[in-house]
Amino acid sequence: MDIGAKVRSLIEKDIVNLGYILDEVLYVKEDGQNFLRVVIDKEGVIDIDDCICVTKKINPIIDKLDPIEENYILDVCSKEKGCD
Repeated sequence: MDIGAKVRSLIEKDIVNLGYILDEVLYVKEDGQNFLRVVIDKEGVIDIDDCICVTKKINPIIDKLDPIEENYILDVCSKEKGCD
């Protein structure tokens, strides 16, 4: 199981319980930095408050279960606007 799929299995239920759709979980390297990119969606528009809400919910879960050995940046973003 790749890292994205592993993390997805750990956080999807919590994201759905908050009322969001978990569209994608990617673990990518860009410009020498690792990113755990969590792409969310919902009915209506996703804004920064939605991304903050999901980040606050999933960050402790990921930290506790520690599925990634390397250092990385957690990036929660919307499907519509994409991640930067």
